[in-house]
Amino acid sequence: MSDEPEAPRRPRADIVGLTLAVAFIAGLIGLSIWIILPFAGALIWAALLVVSTWNGMLWIQARLWNRRWLAVTVVTLVMLLAVFVPLSLALISIVKNADEFAAWASTLQSFHLPALPAWVASLPLIGEKIAELWQQAAASGLTDLTKVAKPYANAVFGWLAGRIGGAGAILMQILFTVIIAAILYGYGEPAAAGLRSFGRRLAGQRGENMMLLAGRAVRGVALGVVVTAIVQSVLSGLALALAGVPFAMLLTGVMFLTCIAQLGPVPVLLPAILWLFYWQESYAWGTFLLVCAVIVTTLDNVLRPILIRRGADLPLILIFAGVIGGLLTFGLIGIFVGPVVLAITYTLLESWVLDGERRSGG
Repeated sequence: MSDEPEAPRRPRADIVGLTLAVAFIAGLIGLSIWIILPFAGALIWAALLVVSTWNGMLWIQARLWNRRWLAVTVVTLVMLLAVFVPLSLALISIVKNADEFAAWASTLQSFHLPALPAWVASLPLIGEKIAELWQQAAASGLTDLTKVAKPYANAVFGWLAGRIGGAGAILMQILFTVIIAAILYGYGEPAAAGLRSFGRRLAGQRGENMMLLAGRAVRGVALGVVVTAIVQSVLSGLALALAGVPFAMLLTGVMFLTCIAQLGPVPVLLPAILWLFYWQESYAWGTFLLVCAVIVTTLDNVLRPILIRRGADLPLILIFAGVIGGLLTFGLIGIFVGPVVLAITYTLLESWVLDGERRSGG
């Protein structure tokens, strides 16, 4: 026999124990998600709001003797007044007036277009064509069109009412969002440190940088898209109310959604302008609303790029593609998810390309 010592045997992996451990952890994660699922929407919106307004809260705290609870109280009240109250009122108006809108759509069968103003036909190139199309529509009326559109209009308003739910459910979601946001404001630093540690545990320093990038992307989108949408919808809503357009609060909520969807306030303001000009014959208020529409629409090209650049130094085309793609894919929450995903992917690819160039000596 050889006197050489035997090499130590490597312990065999306990496949069954490892599989059970992974299954147990996966079950715990799934059960935890199931438990918090009723609060998932409020939790996501609260986290997005806190990330977006964190610097503002610190600025307020510095001017309130560094008392966190005072700053959290002020920010929460401002958040209620500036965002949640107008939006909730608009959503409640949609629910309450769904039947009225459907009835109004049915009355369009007897509607006939008024005579076209003479100056429209005198427009160069397009005046005669517009006059011809207008006369055809006035002669045939809207009966055939409304008969086709009425079932779809009823279905759309019924779907909106079903998706939005009752007023109680809306107010409860808002209440949960405010409560969770207040808690996150109070414990923001430990939560941010935990997320950075999680990213560092996953991918080292690069993972931590990805967490910071995600926060900056959310802040940039919130500043550029949401703040711009709030400013545009509020100014347009005030103009509608001054001009005497009915359902001004509801239309303000609709304009907020169209601005979030990157369509701007024009889809709502243009019919209101036509209504003032041709149905109410209120040329002064129609001109006023037209001027306001031009000014508010121009804000979109000035205010949004400035705010996005302040929040995240990323290509604007990347942010806009993420906002629109995320909205179409994930719904309203996608306006934040889309830019974050594209920003992280873009940064990882950029880092990978630059690392390759440095290693090759380029």
